Amino acid sequence: MYKVFIVDDEPFIIEGLYEIVDWSSFGMEIVNHAGNGQAALNAISTQPVDILITDISMPLMNGLDLIREARRVQPDLKVIILSGFNEFEYLKEAMQLGIENYLLKPINVEELESTLRNTASKLDQVPAKTSYDAYGIQILKDNILHRWLTGQIATAEFEERSLFMNLTLDGPCYGIAILRTKGDEPGIFQQVQCLLEDKPYVSTFHDLDGDIVMIANVDDQQTDRQLFMDCVAGLSGQISEAHPSAYIGVGSMAKGIHQAPASYREAKRALQYVMIYPDLKVIDHAILETGSSAGSRFSIDWKEYAKLMLSRNIEQLAERIRIDFEQYRDGMTPVELMNTALELVIRFKMELESIKHTDESVIYQKGLRRVLDSSTFAELVQALQQVGTETIESLLQDLKNPIVNQVLQHIDKHYADELSLKLLGAHYHLHPVYLGQLFHKETGETFAEYINKYRIERAKEQLRSSNLKVHEIARNVGYWETGYFYKQFRKYVGISPTDFKVIG
Repeated sequence: MYKVFIVDDEPFIIEGLYEIVDWSSFGMEIVNHAGNGQAALNAISTQPVDILITDISMPLMNGLDLIREARRVQPDLKVIILSGFNEFEYLKEAMQLGIENYLLKPINVEELESTLRNTASKLDQVPAKTSYDAYGIQILKDNILHRWLTGQIATAEFEERSLFMNLTLDGPCYGIAILRTKGDEPGIFQQVQCLLEDKPYVSTFHDLDGDIVMIANVDDQQTDRQLFMDCVAGLSGQISEAHPSAYIGVGSMAKGIHQAPASYREAKRALQYVMIYPDLKVIDHAILETGSSAGSRFSIDWKEYAKLMLSRNIEQLAERIRIDFEQYRDGMTPVELMNTALELVIRFKMELESIKHTDESVIYQKGLRRVLDSSTFAELVQALQQVGTETIESLLQDLKNPIVNQVLQHIDKHYADELSLKLLGAHYHLHPVYLGQLFHKETGETFAEYINKYRIERAKEQLRSSNLKVHEIARNVGYWETGYFYKQFRKYVGISPTDFKVIG
């Protein structure tokens, strides 16, 4: 058994690592853990360890210093780093020290298990004295490009990181295509890279969903987009026989570095339509807009739907669906009405999977079939309401205590007000310590973490859609101290609210 040592100053991370991995299946066992680097070094100095899993930012001794000192004691120690988005400078130094992988929090279990398999394989062989190799460079590249396309890195920082990684993205226009397969398809990333070798304008990387992302960096929006579409279609044809579950979603061609994330979101959304167009191996985002002019007359306020989902309010969500569709039914053709209903089902799927980080396709395959089989307006609305109900029920499966459900609804309505376990404990006649333990057990997060995340999400909405000043938005979402708002925003988003507003 290979011996694993875990170091993190957040106890729930350590507890989670014990639980989420079947360590024995990898030929490993956790032999110890510590809450800071100094305590870890003291322990490692007296016991054999094969694999060190460590956070970077910790009190007393940070992860980088721990790696250096631990390697003096045990030179062949394999290291896996846990970190947040905003620690790139640390990461560069860590790569120089030699690591197996850099895992972002919250931890992607599949990525962790893949890293453990690779690490075990290396330990089974003669230790290779490599550091900062091609594998490490690809990890770094994946991190930079993922942050850029998800709006979590400022332009100046991205340009600096790109220069460091020798990434050439000089053209004014960007188009994104995303290839997704069902399950693990060994070797497909290398195959895609090989097939695109003669396309120097296309860069590839893995995002955190495990998808293969292709970035076209070109000069002309219209002419070069067709060139990119031909390239993607050709790629699909070449890999479809060996990988029949591979589908590609394509976003629009965006002008300017700030608009590239929009193309990425469109490509992700296009992939959701595999359920509707299973015979299309390449789904162009543009086809989702054709044949329907409903967007100009029926614009679903998705933010409101998402809020009702988060508050787990089945009745209000069903009522919202009924009111919206009845309001616009007379001004829309049946085709437009159906397209809007299909769009809503896809939105529900994307939102639920972003919350639970699991594939919930079964719910929505049935939902789409019910929508498509609807022969009357009433049946259509009922089918959508059923999808909404099943979406919230999926969220409630992990939320068995009714008091926690009431607390979540209270937060949804009063997130801008003063909120504390003491106040809510008095309201629900529970000791605040007990309520805090109950909340953490049912949601997987501490009360403070949940509140901050929820407020930051509402702040991001206002930063995107309003011209309010940052301090005004901070107050709108419940932060009266602007400095604290900046600190929390950086913690959960990775950049400042000012930079986020610029990126949009």
